[in-house]
Amino acid sequence: DEELIKQLVTIKGVGRWTAEMFLIFGLLRADVLPLADLGLVKAYEKHYKKDRKHLTKHAEKWRPYRSVATWYLWRSLDPVPVEY
Repeated sequence: DEELIKQLVTIKGVGRWTAEMFLIFGLLRADVLPLADLGLVKAYEKHYKKDRKHLTKHAEKWRPYRSVATWYLWRSLDPVPVEY
């Protein structure tokens, strides 16, 4: 994943966050932790009562499913439940 991110960010207009979103949603990678994602940080701070500097260490417990944990944290911020 890191090698692919390094290659993707060489494309003009593609930063690390965009590359990580591509890995999560485009390639369905299960273990991506998008640390620059404000939704993830906001949900983490809300539910764990810790600031973002603790996120990386705490997320080690979520391996190898950090993308899945991120998705659940994102969903926790939605005010209305979504039906699929």
